[in-house]
Amino acid sequence: MIDVLISLFFESLPRRDQRNWARVYLNGLVRTSGKKTIRNIAGTGASSVEQSLQQFISKSPWDWTPVRRSLAQYLERTAQRPLAWVVQPMVIEKAGDRSVGVGRQFVPQLGRTANCQQASGIWLASSEASFPVEWTLTLPGPWTSELLRRRRAGIPDTARSLTPAQDAVHAVQRMAAGWQLQRRPVVMEVANTDIPQSIESFALQDIPFVFKVDGSLPVSFGGAGRHKPGPHTAPARELIDSLRSQRRVVEWTRHGRAEGAVTLLTSAAILGTPGEDRSLPLPSTPLLLVGAWTEAALLPSEFWITNIGDRPLAQLFLLAKLTDRVSLDFTETCEPVGIRDFEGRSFRGWHHHATLASVAHASMLLGARGRIPDGFPGHVRPPLGRVPGPVSRTGAPGPVARTGPPPVLPPRPLIPGQSARREYIR
Repeated sequence: MIDVLISLFFESLPRRDQRNWARVYLNGLVRTSGKKTIRNIAGTGASSVEQSLQQFISKSPWDWTPVRRSLAQYLERTAQRPLAWVVQPMVIEKAGDRSVGVGRQFVPQLGRTANCQQASGIWLASSEASFPVEWTLTLPGPWTSELLRRRRAGIPDTARSLTPAQDAVHAVQRMAAGWQLQRRPVVMEVANTDIPQSIESFALQDIPFVFKVDGSLPVSFGGAGRHKPGPHTAPARELIDSLRSQRRVVEWTRHGRAEGAVTLLTSAAILGTPGEDRSLPLPSTPLLLVGAWTEAALLPSEFWITNIGDRPLAQLFLLAKLTDRVSLDFTETCEPVGIRDFEGRSFRGWHHHATLASVAHASMLLGARGRIPDGFPGHVRPPLGRVPGPVSRTGAPGPVARTGPPPVLPPRPLIPGQSARREYIR
Protein backbone atom coordinates (compact mmCIF):
# COMPACT_ATOMS: atom_id res chain seq x y z
CA MET A 1 0.00 0.00 0.00
CA ILE A 2 0.99 3.60 -0.58
CA ASP A 3 0.56 4.01 3.18
CA VAL A 4 4.08 2.57 3.54
CA LEU A 5 5.54 5.49 1.60
CA ILE A 6 3.51 8.00 3.58
CA SER A 7 4.77 6.57 6.87
CA LEU A 8 8.35 6.49 5.61
CA PHE A 9 8.66 9.96 4.13
CA PHE A 10 5.75 12.16 5.18
CA GLU A 11 5.83 11.97 8.96
CA SER A 12 6.87 15.63 9.02
CA LEU A 13 3.48 16.71 7.64
CA PRO A 14 1.63 17.84 10.78
CA ARG A 15 -1.97 17.05 9.79
CA ARG A 16 -3.69 13.82 8.83
CA ASP A 17 -5.55 15.48 5.94
CA GLN A 18 -2.22 16.61 4.46
CA ARG A 19 -0.89 13.07 4.55
CA ASN A 20 -4.14 11.87 2.98
CA TRP A 21 -3.78 14.27 0.04
CA ALA A 22 -0.15 13.28 -0.32
CA ARG A 23 -1.40 9.70 -0.67
CA VAL A 24 -3.96 10.70 -3.32
CA TYR A 25 -1.43 12.70 -5.30
CA LEU A 26 1.22 9.99 -5.11
CA ASN A 27 -1.29 7.37 -6.28
CA GLY A 28 -2.15 9.66 -9.18
CA LEU A 29 1.46 10.09 -10.25
CA VAL A 30 2.00 6.33 -10.27
CA ARG A 31 -1.33 5.23 -11.77
CA THR A 32 -2.69 8.05 -13.96
CA SER A 33 -1.89 7.73 -17.65
CA GLY A 34 -0.88 10.71 -19.72
CA LYS A 35 0.10 14.09 -18.34
CA LYS A 36 0.08 14.19 -14.53
CA THR A 37 -1.84 17.43 -14.04
CA ILE A 38 -3.91 17.98 -10.92
CA ARG A 39 -7.06 17.76 -13.04
CA ASN A 40 -6.08 14.39 -14.50
CA ILE A 41 -5.08 13.06 -11.09
CA ALA A 42 -8.41 14.16 -9.59
CA GLY A 43 -10.41 12.49 -12.38
CA THR A 44 -13.33 13.66 -14.48
CA GLY A 45 -16.04 15.42 -12.53
CA ALA A 46 -14.16 15.33 -9.23
CA SER A 47 -14.09 19.12 -8.75
CA SER A 48 -13.91 18.93 -4.95
CA VAL A 49 -10.93 16.56 -5.14
CA GLU A 50 -9.25 18.86 -7.67
CA GLN A 51 -9.72 21.87 -5.41
CA SER A 52 -8.34 20.02 -2.40
CA LEU A 53 -5.31 18.80 -4.36
CA GLN A 54 -4.74 22.32 -5.69
CA GLN A 55 -4.77 23.62 -2.13
CA PHE A 56 -2.44 20.88 -0.90
CA ILE A 57 0.11 21.32 -3.71
CA SER A 58 0.11 25.05 -4.39
CA LYS A 59 -0.93 26.71 -1.12
CA SER A 60 -0.52 24.38 1.88
CA PRO A 61 2.59 25.51 3.83
CA TRP A 62 4.15 22.10 4.45
CA ASP A 63 7.93 21.96 4.28
CA TRP A 64 9.31 19.76 1.49
CA THR A 65 12.87 19.61 2.85
CA PRO A 66 12.22 17.00 5.62
CA VAL A 67 10.46 14.76 3.07
CA ARG A 68 13.39 14.93 0.67
CA ARG A 69 15.88 14.37 3.47
CA SER A 70 13.98 11.29 4.68
CA LEU A 71 13.90 9.96 1.11
CA ALA A 72 17.66 10.49 0.71
CA GLN A 73 18.47 8.81 4.03
CA TYR A 74 16.23 5.84 3.19
CA LEU A 75 17.77 5.42 -0.26
CA GLU A 76 21.27 5.43 1.19
CA ARG A 77 20.26 2.42 3.27
CA THR A 78 18.39 0.52 0.55
CA ALA A 79 19.88 1.43 -2.85
CA GLN A 80 22.52 -1.03 -3.99
CA ARG A 81 26.06 0.35 -3.79
CA PRO A 82 25.36 4.09 -4.20
CA LEU A 83 28.45 5.68 -5.71
CA ALA A 84 27.85 9.40 -6.18
CA TRP A 85 25.52 12.36 -6.18
CA VAL A 86 24.80 13.41 -9.77
CA VAL A 87 23.43 16.82 -10.73
CA GLN A 88 21.05 16.48 -13.69
CA PRO A 89 19.79 19.65 -15.45
CA MET A 90 16.11 19.75 -16.40
CA VAL A 91 14.59 22.15 -18.94
CA ILE A 92 10.81 22.62 -19.07
CA GLU A 93 9.65 24.61 -22.09
CA LYS A 94 6.56 26.72 -21.41
CA ALA A 95 4.09 28.96 -23.21
CA GLY A 96 3.45 32.35 -21.59
CA ASP A 97 5.28 34.08 -18.77
CA ARG A 98 3.40 33.23 -15.56
CA SER A 99 4.83 29.87 -14.51
CA VAL A 100 7.31 30.51 -11.73
CA GLY A 101 10.87 30.90 -13.01
CA VAL A 102 9.91 30.93 -16.68
CA GLY A 103 11.72 33.26 -19.07
CA ARG A 104 13.41 33.50 -22.43
CA GLN A 105 16.96 32.33 -21.87
CA PHE A 106 19.74 30.54 -23.66
CA VAL A 107 19.83 26.87 -22.68
CA PRO A 108 23.09 24.98 -23.31
CA GLN A 109 21.28 21.61 -23.23
CA LEU A 110 19.06 22.76 -26.12
CA GLY A 111 21.69 24.82 -27.91
CA ARG A 112 19.23 27.69 -28.38
CA THR A 113 17.16 30.32 -26.63
CA ALA A 114 13.87 29.03 -25.27
CA ASN A 115 10.97 30.21 -23.13
CA CYS A 116 11.38 27.78 -20.28
CA GLN A 117 12.03 26.91 -16.67
CA GLN A 118 15.51 25.65 -15.76
CA ALA A 119 15.88 23.29 -12.84
CA SER A 120 18.40 20.80 -11.49
CA GLY A 121 17.85 17.48 -9.76
CA ILE A 122 20.39 16.00 -7.36
CA TRP A 123 20.35 12.22 -7.77
CA LEU A 124 21.79 9.41 -5.68
CA ALA A 125 23.31 7.16 -8.34
CA SER A 126 24.72 3.65 -8.58
CA SER A 127 25.52 1.63 -11.68
CA GLU A 128 22.16 -0.11 -11.29
CA ALA A 129 19.73 2.75 -10.62
CA SER A 130 19.49 6.41 -9.68
CA PHE A 131 17.01 8.48 -7.67
CA PRO A 132 16.32 12.23 -7.46
CA VAL A 133 16.13 13.51 -3.90
CA GLU A 134 16.64 17.28 -4.11
CA TRP A 135 15.60 19.92 -6.65
CA THR A 136 16.50 23.51 -7.43
CA LEU A 137 14.50 25.91 -9.59
CA THR A 138 16.57 28.66 -11.19
CA LEU A 139 14.99 32.12 -10.99
CA PRO A 140 15.86 34.60 -13.76
CA GLY A 141 16.45 38.20 -12.64
CA PRO A 142 12.88 39.53 -13.04
CA TRP A 143 11.53 36.86 -10.68
CA THR A 144 13.63 38.19 -7.78
CA SER A 145 13.85 41.89 -8.67
CA GLU A 146 10.16 42.57 -9.46
CA LEU A 147 8.33 42.68 -6.14
CA LEU A 148 4.82 42.04 -7.53
CA ARG A 149 5.91 39.01 -9.53
CA ARG A 150 7.82 37.71 -6.55
CA ARG A 151 4.84 38.02 -4.23
CA ARG A 152 2.39 36.43 -6.66
CA ALA A 153 4.63 33.36 -7.00
CA GLY A 154 5.34 33.18 -3.27
CA ILE A 155 9.09 33.27 -3.78
CA PRO A 156 10.91 33.29 -0.41
CA ASP A 157 12.84 36.40 0.58
CA THR A 158 16.03 34.34 0.75
CA ALA A 159 15.83 33.19 -2.90
CA ARG A 160 18.30 34.82 -5.30
CA SER A 161 18.93 34.81 -9.03
CA LEU A 162 21.85 32.47 -9.69
CA THR A 163 23.00 30.26 -12.53
CA PRO A 164 21.72 26.66 -12.56
CA ALA A 165 25.18 25.43 -11.53
CA GLN A 166 25.37 27.88 -8.62
CA ASP A 167 21.91 26.80 -7.45
CA ALA A 168 22.99 23.14 -7.58
CA VAL A 169 26.28 23.78 -5.74
CA HIS A 170 24.45 25.57 -2.93
CA ALA A 171 21.93 22.73 -2.68
CA VAL A 172 24.73 20.15 -2.38
CA GLN A 173 26.36 22.27 0.32
CA ARG A 174 23.10 22.35 2.29
CA MET A 175 22.73 18.58 1.96
CA ALA A 176 26.32 17.98 3.06
CA ALA A 177 25.90 20.27 6.07
CA GLY A 178 22.51 19.21 7.39
CA TRP A 179 21.14 15.98 5.90
CA GLN A 180 23.32 13.49 7.80
CA LEU A 181 24.35 11.70 4.60
CA GLN A 182 27.51 9.81 3.78
CA ARG A 183 30.01 11.96 1.91
CA ARG A 184 30.05 10.93 -1.75
CA PRO A 185 31.54 12.42 -4.92
CA VAL A 186 29.39 15.00 -6.71
CA VAL A 187 29.27 14.62 -10.50
CA MET A 188 28.01 17.55 -12.56
CA GLU A 189 28.61 19.62 -15.67
CA VAL A 190 29.82 23.15 -14.97
CA ALA A 191 30.18 26.07 -17.38
CA ASN A 192 33.57 27.76 -17.64
CA THR A 193 32.35 30.89 -15.86
CA ASP A 194 31.10 28.86 -12.86
CA ILE A 195 34.17 26.65 -12.41
CA PRO A 196 36.29 28.81 -10.05
CA GLN A 197 33.42 29.44 -7.64
CA SER A 198 32.25 25.82 -7.78
CA ILE A 199 35.71 24.49 -6.90
CA GLU A 200 36.08 26.95 -4.02
CA SER A 201 32.57 26.23 -2.69
CA PHE A 202 33.11 22.46 -2.51
CA ALA A 203 36.64 22.88 -1.17
CA LEU A 204 35.24 24.79 1.82
CA GLN A 205 33.34 21.67 2.91
CA ASP A 206 35.82 19.08 1.64
CA ILE A 207 33.25 17.73 -0.84
CA PRO A 208 34.76 15.43 -3.50
CA PHE A 209 33.71 16.30 -7.05
CA VAL A 210 33.99 15.35 -10.71
CA PHE A 211 33.14 18.39 -12.87
CA LYS A 212 32.58 17.96 -16.58
CA VAL A 213 34.10 20.98 -18.31
CA ASP A 214 34.44 22.35 -21.80
CA GLY A 215 37.69 21.75 -23.66
CA SER A 216 38.15 25.50 -24.02
CA LEU A 217 38.49 25.97 -20.23
CA PRO A 218 41.88 27.54 -19.38
CA VAL A 219 43.78 25.52 -16.78
CA SER A 220 46.99 26.28 -14.91
CA PHE A 221 49.68 23.63 -14.64
CA GLY A 222 53.30 23.37 -13.53
CA GLY A 223 56.26 23.61 -15.85
CA ALA A 224 58.43 20.66 -16.89
CA GLY A 225 62.19 20.84 -17.34
CA ARG A 226 64.70 23.67 -17.06
CA HIS A 227 63.37 25.54 -20.07
CA LYS A 228 59.73 25.60 -18.94
CA PRO A 229 59.71 27.15 -15.47
CA GLY A 230 56.73 28.34 -13.48
CA PRO A 231 53.00 27.72 -13.98
CA HIS A 232 51.53 27.82 -17.47
CA THR A 233 47.99 28.29 -18.73
CA ALA A 234 46.44 26.49 -21.69
CA PRO A 235 43.00 25.24 -22.75
CA ALA A 236 42.10 21.89 -21.23
CA ARG A 237 41.87 20.34 -24.69
CA GLU A 238 45.41 21.41 -25.57
CA LEU A 239 46.93 20.11 -22.34
CA ILE A 240 45.20 16.73 -22.61
CA ASP A 241 46.08 16.33 -26.30
CA SER A 242 49.74 16.94 -25.48
CA LEU A 243 49.62 13.80 -23.32
CA ARG A 244 48.20 11.45 -25.93
CA SER A 245 51.24 9.17 -25.71
CA GLN A 246 50.24 8.35 -22.11
CA ARG A 247 46.71 7.22 -22.91
CA ARG A 248 45.16 4.07 -21.51
CA VAL A 249 42.55 1.99 -23.30
CA VAL A 250 39.47 1.33 -21.16
CA GLU A 251 36.73 -1.12 -22.08
CA TRP A 252 33.39 -0.64 -20.37
CA THR A 253 29.66 -1.20 -20.76
CA ARG A 254 27.30 1.69 -21.36
CA HIS A 255 24.37 2.06 -18.99
CA GLY A 256 21.26 0.37 -20.31
CA ARG A 257 23.06 -1.26 -23.21
CA ALA A 258 24.50 -4.70 -23.76
CA GLU A 259 27.32 -3.76 -26.12
CA GLY A 260 30.69 -2.68 -24.88
CA ALA A 261 32.50 0.58 -25.54
CA VAL A 262 36.13 1.63 -25.79
CA THR A 263 37.51 4.92 -24.48
CA LEU A 264 41.06 6.24 -24.24
CA LEU A 265 41.95 8.19 -21.10
CA THR A 266 44.77 10.32 -19.84
CA SER A 267 45.16 12.86 -17.04
CA ALA A 268 47.29 15.73 -15.84
CA ALA A 269 47.78 17.37 -12.45
CA ILE A 270 46.71 21.01 -12.57
CA LEU A 271 47.03 23.95 -10.18
CA GLY A 272 43.56 25.32 -10.82
CA THR A 273 41.58 27.39 -13.32
CA PRO A 274 42.23 31.09 -13.78
CA GLY A 275 39.37 33.31 -12.62
CA GLU A 276 38.36 36.53 -14.34
CA ASP A 277 40.65 38.71 -12.20
CA ARG A 278 42.95 36.22 -10.49
CA SER A 279 44.03 32.63 -10.38
CA LEU A 280 42.57 30.37 -7.75
CA PRO A 281 44.78 29.77 -4.72
CA LEU A 282 46.43 26.39 -4.68
CA PRO A 283 43.71 24.03 -3.38
CA SER A 284 44.38 21.92 -0.31
CA THR A 285 43.62 18.82 -2.39
CA PRO A 286 45.44 18.58 -5.75
CA LEU A 287 43.28 18.85 -8.84
CA LEU A 288 43.36 16.41 -11.74
CA LEU A 289 42.27 17.09 -15.31
CA VAL A 290 40.99 13.95 -17.06
CA GLY A 291 40.46 13.72 -20.81
CA ALA A 292 38.81 11.07 -22.99
CA TRP A 293 38.90 10.04 -26.62
CA THR A 294 36.16 7.88 -28.05
CA GLU A 295 37.32 4.91 -30.08
CA ALA A 296 39.10 5.96 -33.31
CA ALA A 297 38.71 9.70 -32.51
CA LEU A 298 41.64 11.91 -33.43
CA LEU A 299 41.04 14.55 -30.74
CA PRO A 300 39.89 14.34 -27.12
CA SER A 301 36.19 15.07 -26.76
CA GLU A 302 35.36 14.98 -23.03
CA PHE A 303 37.07 16.63 -20.07
CA TRP A 304 36.64 16.56 -16.30
CA ILE A 305 38.27 18.27 -13.32
CA THR A 306 38.31 16.35 -10.05
CA ASN A 307 39.81 16.59 -6.58
CA ILE A 308 39.70 12.78 -6.16
CA GLY A 309 43.26 11.58 -6.43
CA ASP A 310 43.11 8.17 -4.77
CA ARG A 311 41.19 6.22 -7.42
CA PRO A 312 42.29 4.59 -10.68
CA LEU A 313 41.63 6.64 -13.79
CA ALA A 314 39.09 4.11 -15.06
CA GLN A 315 37.03 4.42 -11.87
CA LEU A 316 37.03 8.21 -12.13
CA PHE A 317 35.80 7.88 -15.70
CA LEU A 318 32.95 5.62 -14.65
CA LEU A 319 31.98 7.99 -11.87
CA ALA A 320 31.73 10.69 -14.54
CA LYS A 321 29.62 8.40 -16.73
CA LEU A 322 26.99 7.99 -13.99
CA THR A 323 25.37 10.96 -15.73
CA ASP A 324 24.30 8.43 -18.40
CA ARG A 325 22.67 6.27 -15.71
CA VAL A 326 20.74 9.31 -14.46
CA SER A 327 19.69 10.35 -17.98
CA LEU A 328 18.36 6.84 -18.59
CA ASP A 329 16.34 6.76 -15.37
CA PHE A 330 15.10 10.30 -15.95
CA THR A 331 13.71 9.31 -19.36
CA GLU A 332 12.33 5.90 -18.39
CA THR A 333 10.91 6.63 -14.94
CA CYS A 334 11.03 10.24 -13.77
CA GLU A 335 9.36 11.72 -16.85
CA PRO A 336 6.59 9.07 -16.90
CA VAL A 337 5.67 9.90 -13.29
CA GLY A 338 5.26 13.54 -14.31
CA ILE A 339 8.30 15.49 -13.12
CA ARG A 340 7.78 18.08 -15.91
CA ASP A 341 3.99 18.22 -15.68
CA PHE A 342 3.29 20.83 -13.00
CA GLU A 343 1.13 23.64 -14.41
CA GLY A 344 0.77 25.83 -11.34
CA ARG A 345 2.38 29.22 -10.88
CA SER A 346 3.70 29.14 -7.33
CA PHE A 347 7.24 28.46 -6.15
CA ARG A 348 5.89 26.34 -3.30
CA GLY A 349 3.67 24.32 -5.64
CA TRP A 350 6.56 23.54 -7.99
CA HIS A 351 8.66 22.19 -5.13
CA HIS A 352 5.77 20.20 -3.64
CA HIS A 353 5.13 18.55 -7.01
CA ALA A 354 8.83 17.79 -7.55
CA THR A 355 9.03 16.22 -4.10
CA LEU A 356 6.09 13.90 -4.70
CA ALA A 357 7.37 13.01 -8.17
CA SER A 358 10.69 12.01 -6.57
CA VAL A 359 8.91 9.66 -4.17
CA ALA A 360 6.89 8.22 -7.07
CA HIS A 361 10.13 7.66 -9.01
CA ALA A 362 11.65 5.82 -6.05
CA SER A 363 8.53 3.70 -5.64
CA MET A 364 8.73 2.58 -9.27
CA LEU A 365 12.38 1.57 -9.16
CA LEU A 366 12.50 0.11 -5.67
CA GLY A 367 9.22 -1.70 -6.18
CA ALA A 368 10.53 -3.21 -9.42
CA ARG A 369 13.62 -4.47 -7.58
CA GLY A 370 11.79 -5.80 -4.53
CA ARG A 371 13.50 -3.45 -2.07
CA ILE A 372 10.44 -1.83 -0.51
CA PRO A 373 9.48 -3.08 2.96
CA ASP A 374 6.59 -5.52 3.40
CA GLY A 375 3.30 -3.94 2.55
CA PHE A 376 4.49 -1.87 -0.42
CA PRO A 377 1.92 -1.82 -3.24
CA GLY A 378 2.34 -4.74 -5.58
CA HIS A 379 0.48 -3.00 -8.40
CA VAL A 380 3.42 -0.77 -9.31
CA ARG A 381 4.92 -2.01 -12.54
CA PRO A 382 8.57 -1.58 -13.49
CA PRO A 383 9.24 0.82 -16.37
CA LEU A 384 9.10 -0.73 -19.81
CA GLY A 385 12.40 -1.40 -21.45
CA ARG A 386 14.47 -1.39 -18.28
CA VAL A 387 17.74 -3.25 -18.57
CA PRO A 388 19.41 -3.15 -15.13
CA GLY A 389 23.11 -2.41 -15.39
CA PRO A 390 25.42 -5.05 -13.91
CA VAL A 391 27.37 -4.25 -10.77
CA SER A 392 30.82 -5.55 -9.94
CA ARG A 393 31.65 -7.45 -6.79
CA THR A 394 33.95 -4.61 -5.78
CA GLY A 395 31.24 -1.96 -6.00
CA ALA A 396 32.62 -0.29 -9.13
CA PRO A 397 30.18 0.23 -12.01
CA GLY A 398 30.49 -1.88 -15.11
CA PRO A 399 30.49 -5.58 -15.92
CA VAL A 400 30.77 -8.25 -13.26
CA ALA A 401 34.37 -8.81 -12.20
CA ARG A 402 36.28 -11.31 -14.27
CA THR A 403 38.40 -13.72 -12.30
CA GLY A 404 40.17 -15.30 -15.27
CA PRO A 405 42.13 -13.75 -18.10
CA PRO A 406 40.51 -10.98 -20.13
CA PRO A 407 38.13 -12.20 -22.83
CA VAL A 408 39.28 -12.41 -26.40
CA LEU A 409 38.11 -9.23 -28.09
CA PRO A 410 38.04 -8.41 -31.80
CA PRO A 411 41.12 -6.41 -32.76
CA ARG A 412 40.71 -2.66 -32.96
CA PRO A 413 43.07 -0.36 -34.85
CA LEU A 414 45.30 1.75 -32.64
CA ILE A 415 45.16 5.50 -33.07
CA PRO A 416 48.56 6.94 -33.93
CA GLY A 417 50.41 7.49 -30.67
CA GLN A 418 48.03 5.28 -28.72
CA SER A 419 49.37 3.27 -25.82
CA ALA A 420 48.74 -0.45 -26.05
CA ARG A 421 47.78 -0.70 -22.36
CA ARG A 422 44.23 -1.84 -21.94
CA GLU A 423 42.05 -1.80 -18.82
CA TYR A 424 38.89 -3.81 -18.24
CA ILE A 425 36.36 -2.17 -15.99
CA ARG A 426 35.66 -4.64 -13.22
